[in-house]
Amino acid sequence: MAGRIVQEDIETVRERARIEDVIGEHVTLRRTGADLVGLCPFHDEKTPSMHVTPSRGFYYCFGCGVGGNVFDFIMRIDNLSFAEAVQQLADKTGVTLRYEDARAGGAPASAPGLRARLLAANQAAAQFFQHELRGADAAAGRALLTGRGFDQEACDRFGVGYAPRGGHDLATHLAKLGFSDDELIKANLIRPNGHWDVFQGRVIWPIRDSSSAVLGFGARKLYDDDRMPGKYINTSETPVYKKSQVLYGLDLARAEIGKQGKAVVMEGYTDVMAAHLSGITTAVASCGTAFGEDHARLLQRLIGAGGSQRGQVVFFFDGDAAGQAAALKVFRLSDQFAADTYVAVAPDNLDPCDLRLARGEAALRDVEGQRIALPLFVMRAVLARFDLDRSDGRLAAVRAVASDVLRAVSDAEQRRGYEDDLARLVGMGVDDVRRITAETLRRAPSGPTRRPSAPVQAEPASQAVLVTPWPNPSDLRLDAERAVCLLMLQYPTFFSTDWNGLSLLDFRHPAYRGVFEAVRSLAFDPNGWGDAVQQATTDPTVRRLELELLVEQPLLAPDEAYVSAYTARLQLIRVTGEIDNLKSRMQRTNPVEHADEHRAMFAQLLDLEQQRRELQQRSLGLPE
Repeated sequence: MAGRIVQEDIETVRERARIEDVIGEHVTLRRTGADLVGLCPFHDEKTPSMHVTPSRGFYYCFGCGVGGNVFDFIMRIDNLSFAEAVQQLADKTGVTLRYEDARAGGAPASAPGLRARLLAANQAAAQFFQHELRGADAAAGRALLTGRGFDQEACDRFGVGYAPRGGHDLATHLAKLGFSDDELIKANLIRPNGHWDVFQGRVIWPIRDSSSAVLGFGARKLYDDDRMPGKYINTSETPVYKKSQVLYGLDLARAEIGKQGKAVVMEGYTDVMAAHLSGITTAVASCGTAFGEDHARLLQRLIGAGGSQRGQVVFFFDGDAAGQAAALKVFRLSDQFAADTYVAVAPDNLDPCDLRLARGEAALRDVEGQRIALPLFVMRAVLARFDLDRSDGRLAAVRAVASDVLRAVSDAEQRRGYEDDLARLVGMGVDDVRRITAETLRRAPSGPTRRPSAPVQAEPASQAVLVTPWPNPSDLRLDAERAVCLLMLQYPTFFSTDWNGLSLLDFRHPAYRGVFEAVRSLAFDPNGWGDAVQQATTDPTVRRLELELLVEQPLLAPDEAYVSAYTARLQLIRVTGEIDNLKSRMQRTNPVEHADEHRAMFAQLLDLEQQRRELQQRSLGLPE
């Protein structure tokens, strides 16, 4: 049984797994100074508050307080233990982990290298399927693809393949490559009973993540005697495949989504293929499940936020009742987007793949370019339920749109524009529509149709039970304490070996005092200094504060003089307080009755005044 991972190997993984690259697979990051910023994946937000500092290997969200190193990010976003996170990054960076004797401790939560083995099995399966598509037995599969307008070159581009009908072909092939039955079962490539192939006699699409690792597969029925339920089946949930968190085509579209600030959401594998082949290079699709909240958050993070240009999400729907129902579901998720949301509908109820086949690639691009706002599309779908030739039908229609659509539009000017559209669509005066809408909204105080975004908490809920309070970063009285703690964490080499003579008495706030306690408890080592301080800190409030300070930028580029000046400013606050207290005591002490005590206090006062003058001189030149 494996024991603890050798520390040297952990450090090797940390060096190779650049934090900006790892987080960049999940979030679109944009540079601001020395940092990178993006939308935090751990709470709902529309303005970027997560900072990544590559030079120190840390990330921190100023919105929800989550942060840490590259391992912490993977642990949180993939719900892994520390050992599993190290193993996952080791697999990606090509590091073979060594383990210490297991007798001294427990094993990791999963077998070492399991994720890598499952991904390797999926990759080998994808190559097997792709090879089989060229064989004689795959004639039906090739005919289907050709009939949909996809030649061999297109199939190669998307890795499309074919699963043979034999029942054990894939299992036999992967066994020869050294994969165990247990690994193939966990990857959902073979079934536990009888070790039958999961996919048989179907066209296969590999589903990859943004780094092109094969996570699972989608499969389309070909033969009438196929006993598997459904025209399409997908890989079941596995340690590497979570259908609510993956999008087909993301490996091809991810970079363009971030670059263009736009994503186009299709309904199927062939639609995504048709879109990319037609030049719509940001097309993706959900895999075997409806487009949901996790998909919406994923796209928003990839699109990014901020800047002068709002992003766009375009949903391709069929114009039939099913497409309208899908639009209504997506509309309830649109509050997840800081981007503008649109709907594109092909003419004559054609899906994107059929449109390309019937009218060419330019026709598909034209439909995407002629998109309409999602609220307007939903509005039209609602109106279709009413008889607009009758006055009571028009009144009911306006009320329904106000309740189901306009109530969810928070921007006042945007809502007025939709009211203008609504008046035109129902054939009523704009003033009448606005009056009816206002009345309807006043009578419906229960909240918007869409799920409201979760509020961003300034501090984690768990902090309510902590003894250590959270320091206000805007409190000018604590400015010197905050600055010195930041400098100790980010620029420790600019301090003397005794930390410029600082003591616990120099820190008034318990959180900043906790940072200093952790710092002075360690033997200084410039390698991994930030991580070492974090490991030496047990108080969760102080740990969070350290993370925030590790990514916060100092006012100026520090040097030894800058650090010395800020240290002097902090010590000056303490010395000035001691002088005030001593003067107060002297005023209350009778110099005749307590002559010796008074002389001692006077001598101490002279010494403190000398310290104050020296500290004032050292602190000159700091920014106010």
